[in-house]
Amino acid sequence: MPYDFDKIARTYDRLNRMMTLGLDRRWRKRAVSAVKSEKLKVKSVLDVACGTGDMVRELQKHGCHVTGVDLSEEMLIIAKSKAPTVTYMIADAEHLPFENDCFDAVTCAFGVRNFVHLEQGLSEMLRVLKPGGRMVILELSTPDSPLIRPFYNLYAKHIIPWLGSRIAGNREAYTYLPESIERFPKGEAFLGLLGDPVAEHTKYCFGVCRMYVINKEAAR
Repeated sequence: MPYDFDKIARTYDRLNRMMTLGLDRRWRKRAVSAVKSEKLKVKSVLDVACGTGDMVRELQKHGCHVTGVDLSEEMLIIAKSKAPTVTYMIADAEHLPFENDCFDAVTCAFGVRNFVHLEQGLSEMLRVLKPGGRMVILELSTPDSPLIRPFYNLYAKHIIPWLGSRIAGNREAYTYLPESIERFPKGEAFLGLLGDPVAEHTKYCFGVCRMYVINKEAAR
């Protein structure tokens, strides 16, 4: 984990709402809708890098049996307060402590960007996904439009660190955030890391958020 998220756990949700103008909630709902497609029978879901549990809680509302994993103990304490009946574990996404092919779906909301070895983490998520199952990933990215990009840069590189300093008392964490978004592969570059699985992606808010839907081929 490139940043110690224990340090910002207590203000994490509040800042997420402020930085995204509440849109992060809508994006999670769309991700859950992709998981709960009428074409799929989804019961068990693994939420990787579950953080403070917003995605876990949304999945649970839709009748999923959810397991949440994260490296931050402080984040998991908050997650447990939101959805206490869910199974939570401290676990590294790059070395998931589960058997092969054991979850109907795997989700990760705004977490893959923080994997130290991205391809290893994606490989692990696919490994624990059942054949015929679906992986849904939400991640922040930079907008494609050259007209939008200057406004995004102003917001991401100046306003977000200022908010982090004022509200979380931690400018470093919210300087790391836009820098990690800038470095992270987006769109087709990200899908290219997945190899064989059938995958697609959808852009929201000019590409500031992207949803990747990856289907693992059913066993023959």
